[in-house]
Amino acid sequence: MTIKLSLENLSAIAATATVPLYDRSQLSAGIVHFGVGNFHRAHQAIYLDDLFNTGKDHDWAIVGAGVLPSDEAMRATLESQDFLTAVIEQDNICSSARVTGAMLGYVQPGDNEAIVSRLADPSIRIVSLTITEGGYFLDAATGEVDISHPAISADAANPHKPKTVFGLVVAGLRARRARGIAPFTVMSCDNIPGNGKVTHSAVSGLARLVDPDLAQWIDDNVAFPNSMVDRITPTTSPREVGIVADDYDIDDNWPVFCEKFKQWVLEDHFPAGRPALETVGVEFVPDVAPYEHMKIRILNGGHAAIAYPAALMDIHFVHEAMEEPLIRDFLAKLERDEIIPIIPAVPNTDLSEYYNRIESRFLNPKIADTIPRLAQDGSNRQPKFILPTVADRLKLGYDVTGLALVSACWCKYLCGTSDSGKQMAVQDTMLTRLRDVAIDAKDRPESFLDLSEVFGDVGMSDVFRQRFTSALRHLWTFGTRSALKAYADNALGG
Repeated sequence: MTIKLSLENLSAIAATATVPLYDRSQLSAGIVHFGVGNFHRAHQAIYLDDLFNTGKDHDWAIVGAGVLPSDEAMRATLESQDFLTAVIEQDNICSSARVTGAMLGYVQPGDNEAIVSRLADPSIRIVSLTITEGGYFLDAATGEVDISHPAISADAANPHKPKTVFGLVVAGLRARRARGIAPFTVMSCDNIPGNGKVTHSAVSGLARLVDPDLAQWIDDNVAFPNSMVDRITPTTSPREVGIVADDYDIDDNWPVFCEKFKQWVLEDHFPAGRPALETVGVEFVPDVAPYEHMKIRILNGGHAAIAYPAALMDIHFVHEAMEEPLIRDFLAKLERDEIIPIIPAVPNTDLSEYYNRIESRFLNPKIADTIPRLAQDGSNRQPKFILPTVADRLKLGYDVTGLALVSACWCKYLCGTSDSGKQMAVQDTMLTRLRDVAIDAKDRPESFLDLSEVFGDVGMSDVFRQRFTSALRHLWTFGTRSALKAYADNALGG
C-alpha cells in the first residue's frame, strides 16, 4: 500500500526513503526559481536540501515560478504534495530514495503581478533559471541573444505585461530600483556556454529596449555569475511513478530519477549574499569557463554524438546505445581524437579520466535515459555542443571527419525514418524547415549546411562541407552501421 507524499506522512515515508532533517516551518524563501523541472529538482534543490540538513542557511528556500502552460501542471502536482519531491538516485549497481523539501511554494503561472511582487520582495536575493537552451532566444549561429525575437519584442512593447522570463526579471528589477531595494543576483543553471553572460545579455538587452537608464543600472549593479551544472536526469514517465510506488511505497505523481553523480561549479559573484553551498559540494571558482568547456563538449557533445546514430539504429535507451560496440567505439574515438585534444586544461582534472567516468555514466542501466530525449531540439544543441568544436578544429587546420558524421546523422534523422524503415517521432522547434532541407540534402548534401541559422560560418568551410557530404552519402548508401565502422577504420574519407 502506497503512502501519499505529504508533510503529514513524512514519518511513515522515512521507512523507505531519507526525509528532511529540518523543520520546514523554520524555512523562509531567499530564491525564486524559474523552470521547476526534473533537472532543477535533481540538482539545485538537492544541494539546498543537503545544506538545510546541516542546520545552516534556512533563509534560502525556493519559491517556484514559470511562464509556460506546462508550468501549471508542475505547480499543481507539487502543491498537492506540499512541494515535496521524491528523488531516486541511481548508479550502476544500487538505488536509493530521498524526499526533498527545499521548495516552499510556487507562484501561479500567468499571475504576473504576483510574480513581480515576489521578485521585488527584499528577502529574495537570488533569481535562478533552468529554462532549457531554447528559452534564451539565442541566435544559434552566433550564440548571442536575438533581441529582435518576437517574444522579446512583444515584452519590450508591453513591459508591464511581460510573457517571458526575462521580461519578468526586468519588471522585478525595475520595481526594486524604484523602491530603493538592492537588486537580486540572476543565476542561470542551464547548459549554455557562458550562461551568466548570455542571461545578462538577454536581461540588459530587453531593458535597453524599454528604459536605457534601467539597463545601465542593471549593467552596473546586477550580478550574473556563470555556472556549470551536471547531472543526468531523464524525464518522468508512468514507469518511474510505478517504480516509486512499487519499490518505495511512495505515491508521488511527479518523482525525479537521476544518477548519483552530480557537479556544480559556480563563479562566486553574489553581491546580495548566497547560501553556503561550498559546504555541500559546490565548487566556487573565479572562472567557470574551463569546466564549462569540458562538460559541454565532452558530456553534452557526447550525448549529441550518440543520439542520432542510435536513433537510426532503432535503439531506445542510452545504456543500450553504449552497449552497442559500434556506437561505444565511435564515441570513444571521437572524444579522444577530435574533442578532448582541443579542450583547454581544467584545474585538477585529467580529461581522459573525466571521459572514462562519463562513459560509465552513459552505461548506467538504472537511469533509463532515452535516445529520444537526447535527440530532440538538435537545432539548439548542435550549435552549442558540436559545432564549436568543429570551428576550433578548423581554425587549427585539423580534420573533422567524426564531427561531420555527427551532423550528417542528425540530418538523416530529421527525415524521420530509421535505417530499418521505422518512423521516428522527431521533435525540434524548427522541424518543418529542417525536414524539408534534410530531405533535399539526400541528393544535395551541401544544401543542409546552408542553414546559416544553425551552422553559421562553419557551414561555409570547404573541409567541413567535404566531410559532411561524404558522411551523408555513406549513410544513405550503406547505412549507419557501415558509416560508424568506416570511421573506426579511418576509411570514411573526404
